[in-house]
Amino acid sequence: MDYLLTEEQKMIRDLCRKIGEEKIKPVRAHYDETEEFPWEVVKVFAESDLMGVFIPEEYGGMGFGIMELSVAIEELSRFCGGITLALAGTGLGTFPIILFGNEEQKKTYLPRIAKGEWLAAFAITEANAGSDAAGIETTAVKDGDSYILNGTKQWITNGGEAEVYTVIAMTNKTKGARGASAFIVRKDTPGFTFGKKEKKLGIRASATRELVFQDCRVPAENMLGREGMGFIVTMKTFDASRPGVAAQALGIAQGALDEAIGYVRTRIQFGKPIASFQAVQHMLADMATQIEAARALIYATSRMYDAGAKDTSKESAMSKLLASEVAMKVTTDAVQIFGGYGYMKDYPVEKMMRDAKITQIYEGTSQIQRNVIGLKLIQEAASRKK
Repeated sequence: MDYLLTEEQKMIRDLCRKIGEEKIKPVRAHYDETEEFPWEVVKVFAESDLMGVFIPEEYGGMGFGIMELSVAIEELSRFCGGITLALAGTGLGTFPIILFGNEEQKKTYLPRIAKGEWLAAFAITEANAGSDAAGIETTAVKDGDSYILNGTKQWITNGGEAEVYTVIAMTNKTKGARGASAFIVRKDTPGFTFGKKEKKLGIRASATRELVFQDCRVPAENMLGREGMGFIVTMKTFDASRPGVAAQALGIAQGALDEAIGYVRTRIQFGKPIASFQAVQHMLADMATQIEAARALIYATSRMYDAGAKDTSKESAMSKLLASEVAMKVTTDAVQIFGGYGYMKDYPVEKMMRDAKITQIYEGTSQIQRNVIGLKLIQEAASRKK
């Protein structure tokens, strides 16, 4: 879909491809094995201005939109979905500030995030509140000109590595989802500590940690919007971030297809390359077709969001649903094409398959995406009859 990209988008893609080939591909197996956080690659992202690709120019960013961020995440994820999460997770933690922050908050946080000096993270998930976002138990109690946070967040991407956290906590438990509020919390805030770093199936280069709040005093000025807006902040953030998760899944799938095509051209069985077998060609055809379908939907949704569409929740959910399902199918087929070699860590497709799985789970499972899509379809039908 090269012809659908602007010159700026092509430049971003080509830059990310160069970084992927030169800086990510040689080290992806190392970070997957050791589970270290890839600070050296993050520095390259920062030096290339990629950390600010989606941040407005007046706050030190490149001033691009969701489309450009999606292009960057897709291209980098072709080489490693886990390493790329340092950028994608920062986007997730930063969108609430871009969307709901006041001028002072934007001036305080966005320039340093744009420069790559600070990473960001978004914290809503808890042990008893994954898909049920309204079930969060972390509390924020008003005390003078501060709020006192208590509770634990689980499975937070960039946890422990990020400097800035957008945290969703209950300011009024009696109101359910409407009793949640959003706060900006700095890493060095007293009472804010980190629990265990999770050992994961995939995306092992990404840090996933518990956040622990014990009488953590956060200035009232750090609230995003006003009390009771936490659920709105979350949903609007997901509308902006889900195309990026979809792009991550897309990139992982494209990377697996690239590896599979390279392999079938050189693997000899029964005296000829397996690329000559119709069964293999059909698998590759299905993989490529599914990838292009996902790419078309992601790009359309990203452009729709950037054009100022009032509500993109259905399309964002569709993008994430399709791309994550495609990523799982394509990477599994890639392992199959590699045969026994595909099951071995000597080849990257087993890692890609492991990395793909999380895209069906985080930022809303595939089942939650279907809930969002189905509800929107019913609402749209009802509004047409009025």
